[in-house]
Parts: sequence; C-alpha cells; structure tokens
Amino acid sequence: MVGHTLVRRLLTEQFPRWAELPLRAVPSDGTDNAIYRLGDDMCIRLPQIARATPSISKEQVWLPRLAPVLPLRVPRIRGEGRPAAEYPWVWSVMDWIDGEEASRDRLADPAVAATMLGEFLVALRRVDAAGAPRSGPDTGGRGLPLGARDQLTRRALREMAAMPQLDHMLDLPRLERVWDNALRIPEYQQPPRWCHFDLHAGNMLAIDGRLSAVIDWGMAGAGDPAAELHVAWGWAAPEAREALRDAAEIDEHTWARGRAWALSIAVIQIAHYLPRGTHPVLVDNAVQSLARLSNGGT
Repeated sequence: MVGHTLVRRLLTEQFPRWAELPLRAVPSDGTDNAIYRLGDDMCIRLPQIARATPSISKEQVWLPRLAPVLPLRVPRIRGEGRPAAEYPWVWSVMDWIDGEEASRDRLADPAVAATMLGEFLVALRRVDAAGAPRSGPDTGGRGLPLGARDQLTRRALREMAAMPQLDHMLDLPRLERVWDNALRIPEYQQPPRWCHFDLHAGNMLAIDGRLSAVIDWGMAGAGDPAAELHVAWGWAAPEAREALRDAAEIDEHTWARGRAWALSIAVIQIAHYLPRGTHPVLVDNAVQSLARLSNGGT
C-alpha cells in the first residue's frame, strides 16, 4: 500500500517545489489508486496495483487535450510522476477540484443537471478520436458490441437468481428477456466516439447543487456512445431521463443499447459485490437501476 512517507519522498525527489506542502490521504472506497490532497489546490493519484497504471498514463496523455473543449471541468495534470526505486509505476499530480459527489439528493434541479451532462456528452463525442484508446481491455470492455457482454451478463443473472436476498426485489426473468431483446438491436456502425465510460455520482461533482466537474478518466476511450448511457438509469432521476436524452442527441437504437448497457453493468456489479458485502452504495444503486428497467423504464 502507498503510504504518507513514500509519497513525501517521491515529491521530494521529483517535485521538490511542492515537497513541503501539506499532504493528507483522501479516504476512498477504491482499491486501484491512492489519493492524497497536496496543499489547497492539488492532489496526487498513485496506482496501488499494476493494472491501474495504464489509466494514469491515459489521463496524462489525454486530459490536457480534452479539458479545453469540454463544458464541465475535468482534472488538469500538474506533474507526471515517474517510477522510482521504491515505487514501480507512473503517478500524477493533478488539480484538486472542489465540489461534492453529484448524487441525486444534492442536485438542485435534476433536469438541469441531466441537460448539462447531455451537453457534456455531445461535446465529448465531437472531439477527434484519432489515436484515442479503443474499446477493449483499457475501457473495461465498455463501448464494444453488446454481444461481447452476453456471456458475462447471463452468468451474472444466473448468480443473482441464487441470491436469496434478492427475492421479491427484482423480476429476473423479465430482465433476461430485456437482455435477449437487446441483442437484436442493430449494432453501432459509425466511427468510434470519445466516451468517459464510467459516469456515476462518484465521478461527477456538484457545487451548490449544480453539476460542475467530471473526474476519474481511467476508463475513457473511443467506442459505441451507447455504453456511456448507463448513466441515464443509474444516475439521472426518472423525470430527468428524457432531458438527458434530448440534450445528448440520442437516437432510438443508441438509447435502446444504452438501456441494455445499464442492465449489463448493474447485474455484473451486483453479482460481484453483493456476495462479498463490499461497495453497498454501488450495489443499492444497481438494484434500483434494475428495478426501473424491469418495470419498463424507457
């Protein structure tokens, strides 16, 4: 695990101008990266496992190109940390962005927030994706055709059917029919588009109830924009969902694939985390998303 002493030593060796600034760990449910607040306006993001390092490198390359053209704030890279004798991976010094987690209960107007996010998605899709990371391992598979998720999704549904704590909470046969129908939706045929791919309340910030920033770009890449739309069921309030769709300029087939992505992501999250008793907020949100989907949410 990355500790305070190691981080201070890395700063002293590589960024001595910041080495004496106050340094404090930021509590996080994540296991991939350690986050430290540095002074008042910076933070440090350090991988704790090898598989997290491509995400840091991706952010270092692409955030400086994406930030100037997006309508919501994204982190700015202040320094690119190098591997050292005591620490084997790249790491970043970044902006600390003020704000609170953009959960529904903290949004002053859910429809306005949904519209702002939709406009953000349009701006992101319009960025030239030449050279961008393509959907695949570096995006957690997000942005690939739905068929690539079929085995994982069906296995998760089977595992959920054996979980007594889900009895009477979800209509799993209906969800499986929704998935069956989704595989008949025409696949995405356009050029890959830039997507964040991991939009949820924890990766969006709000100030005074207004959406203000999008953080944690480690899963970003270019693929089918429908994979981005799980946010419509996992985050957007039901009464604001159409506002998000309209602002994001989403056609019928893309919206339908987005609905299927919301289902797939939610069932895989539940099947993985519920038996382990970890990430209860994420699991609860996934259950609520599936309840909306199984009740005919459009």
